[in-house]
This record gives sequence, structure tokens and C-alpha cells, in this order.
Amino acid sequence: MNQPTCSLSLLMARTDVAFVKLTIPHLVKMCNFPFLEKIILIDTSELSGDYQSRPNIGTIDDIRNICEDLLREKVIDKVINIDFSDRYREKVYKKHFDRKVLSTHNYRGAPVLGYIACIEETQGDYVLYFDNDLLMYQPPDTNWIQDAIQLMENNPDIVNALPLSGPPSSDKIGHAYETGRATLDDRGFYRVTGFTSRRFLLNRKRFDSTLPLNAKWKNNSRTWLKRQASMLLSNLTGKGKLERWEVLVTDRFKSSPYDRADMLTSPAWTLHCKSHADDWIKMLPKMIEKVESGWYPPEQAGYYDMNLDAWLSHLKEETGN
Repeated sequence: MNQPTCSLSLLMARTDVAFVKLTIPHLVKMCNFPFLEKIILIDTSELSGDYQSRPNIGTIDDIRNICEDLLREKVIDKVINIDFSDRYREKVYKKHFDRKVLSTHNYRGAPVLGYIACIEETQGDYVLYFDNDLLMYQPPDTNWIQDAIQLMENNPDIVNALPLSGPPSSDKIGHAYETGRATLDDRGFYRVTGFTSRRFLLNRKRFDSTLPLNAKWKNNSRTWLKRQASMLLSNLTGKGKLERWEVLVTDRFKSSPYDRADMLTSPAWTLHCKSHADDWIKMLPKMIEKVESGWYPPEQAGYYDMNLDAWLSHLKEETGN
């Protein structure tokens, strides 16, 4: 019997330029998996929403130069420009949404069409996606992706499987799982109702079976009548402040037979670097070195978002800077 295949699909925009040359090789190294393909999709669109105020914004030429380096170093296999033509958008949105949608990004400026393209432009039975501001630890001689795929092959109710959100705390329960959104499953994982667009490992066929998503729009009008009128207009025209893709996927999963599994049986974990400030970028090489060794500040235990102050304090003390 042939083993299921898995594609690695990454998304790069001008907001990532200052750090992707470090984080992408790190993530590929830590995954240590024979991917069917390793693809970067480039978002060439104008920045919008919150993304316009991100620090250290680069240029499209910066992105292309970085991708050329990653190709030459064989970190990745292929680079694709996201197709923002009406024809492509209509084609993939017809599959992914239950109504007409014209927005390529959500109300915050996050790349909805980009996330979808990261799935649609791959060939594997499974697709793994990471945001570029994530770090990951995996001990040698273990393989969380192999374990996650096997978990999904053995459990038809799981569509998405992930490493732990944050390094484990002393009681082996991460604070990310104390919000009421996760339950401990006796099969060796946290059953999580929420979907995250920051990282996912999807069973493609199961994910496709949940489509289309119910398109929704963000509306902050103060009166019920204005909210209803705005929603009706957006539904008719396909224009408006599109809700976050991860919210739409989460809503759809709630009415599907599928859940997400964050694995307790794997010692791998991920860390979200929320701040992209200069002090984080300056210390990033040392942080990657420490994460790859399995080290993290005690204050980080159990937390998914990086405790930057704790990291900087420990690393500056260590280096004497």
C-alpha cells in the first residue's frame, strides 16, 4: 500500500522579508520530512488593513531574491506567484465559498485567497502550512508529521493534526488548552474545536468534503438595522469586510464530523513570535539555536505566544549584551 504524500506550502509577503531567510530553513530542518514538494507562494498584492503598519516591510524584489536563495540552497523546490486574476479567484472561490466573494484579503488584510491557494496549488494527500513567524522544536529521531498523518489515517474524525501549541509546562498541560476550547481525548491528543490559519496539517479529502464555507462579513455598525442592511449588501455584491478565514473554517468544522487534534504523543511543539520588532529580529538567530536544542525560558512553558521579554532577558544575560 502506498504511503500518503504530504506537501509543504508556505506563503510569503513583504511583511516577512526581515526574517524568512532564517525561519523557513529552520522550519524545514525541524520538520525533517520527505515532502512531495516544498512550495512558496508569493503575495504580490498591495498591503491592507493591519499589515500596512507592520515593521520592517520589504519589497517584492526582496522577496524574489530571498526565494532565489532558498531555491538555490534547495530549502524549497518551487516558487509560485499567487494568481489574483478574476478568473482564478472565481474558480477557487466557487469551490470554497457558498456565495459570491470578491475580497482577496480579510478585513485585517490577511490573505484569504493566499491561504486557499496554499492548499489548491499542492498535489499531496496532505498539506502542511506554517506562518513564517513560527518556530518549532522536534527532537532528533522523532517525526511529528509522520505521527500526525498516521493519527488521521487511523481516526476518520480528525481532519487537522498539529504539534503542541507552545512548549509543555511541568504538568504537561499548556495554557493554550485551558480556555475550554480543548478536551483531552483518550487517544492521546487534545481535541480542539478551533482552526488556526497560522499552522495546519490537513487531510485534503476530508477538508474538501467540508466545503463550501459560509462567507461572512465583519460589521461594526451600531444598530441592528444597519448591520442587517450591510450584510445583505455584502451577500448580494460579494464586497465588504470579509471575516477571517480561520473563523469561517472553525464555524464550518463545528457542523462537520471532524475535529483538530493537537498531539500529546509527539514531543514536538510550536512557538508563535508575535512581535516582529527589531529586538526580536536581532536575537532571532540565537532564539532559533535555542529552540532547535529544545531550550526555552521557564516563563515560556505552556504558552504559545512568545514571551519576548523573558527570551531577551535570558539571552542577553547569557551573551553579556
